[in-house]
Amino acid sequence: MKTRVTELLGIEYPIFQGAMAHISDADLVSAVSNAGGLGILDTGGDNAKQIQAKVEETLKKTNKPFAVNLYLMNPHIEEVVDYLVESNVRVVTTGAGTPKKWMPKLKKAGIIVIPVVPTVRIAQKMQEIHADAVIVEGMEAGGHIGKLTTMTLVPQVVDAVEIPVIAAGGIADGRGMAAAMMLGAEAIQMGTRFIAATETNVHAGFKEKVINAGDTETVITGNIVGHSVRLLRNQLTTDYILLEKNLVSDEANDLSPLDALTTGSLKRAVEDGDAIRGSMMAGQISGLIQDEKTCQEIISDVMEEFKAVIQKYKTV
Repeated sequence: MKTRVTELLGIEYPIFQGAMAHISDADLVSAVSNAGGLGILDTGGDNAKQIQAKVEETLKKTNKPFAVNLYLMNPHIEEVVDYLVESNVRVVTTGAGTPKKWMPKLKKAGIIVIPVVPTVRIAQKMQEIHADAVIVEGMEAGGHIGKLTTMTLVPQVVDAVEIPVIAAGGIADGRGMAAAMMLGAEAIQMGTRFIAATETNVHAGFKEKVINAGDTETVITGNIVGHSVRLLRNQLTTDYILLEKNLVSDEANDLSPLDALTTGSLKRAVEDGDAIRGSMMAGQISGLIQDEKTCQEIISDVMEEFKAVIQKYKTV
């Protein structure tokens, strides 16, 4: 299937795998890329040597295109960008800020830059600084989220920019892909669906929680303090929301207890499968995920269903 995104990146299918913290490693990324999509490496706060090791490990497992997610609040950002421009990395996605400062250096190195955006205005700003495309993420997504839904945000961004749009948030199958494409997107990004991939190195308990989740299993924390995060509901989220309300009503407004509550919680979820005190970041689409499959099977299923949906409505 050809779109401007597949032609830009040299991938077979317009399907990205989201850069999930502590999850999107070389095994998952290479499996997605080998299946014809675009795998995206999580780098978080890694330094240049750590990212280099991840990239080299991925290159051993695939000769297909993949991307590195550049976390713009990384304290090692200077050295990381310097490494990327000298590396074999040809595609970078960005999050947690604007890549404006780094764009000239990245573009000079011939790197394709695709920021994640939560609003129309930010998408326009990314186009102004010569981003190659934008990932438009709605608040249905897992992890850190904005305020707008994918269904409302994607068509507004498509109308506002000329660069290609990748739709993210609330997409896990071919029906979601068809909907996104009808709204004007030229590719989709899925994160939560790939948590339940065979190649994903997360604790079995985390995968089981996603697979067994119902439609109302996710909850948003941080709404009051302005750092919204979507997770699977558990004791941690219950405690966080209660503590958040109490702290904000306190005149001191000391939010450090919230940090103490969540420090290390994502690692507890991913590595230990702690379903009680772990931050199990997952999207609303969890209720649609019923089983564990390989990345090849996931992408094939999505594409087959997408084509069937499009063909069905060609006759209407």
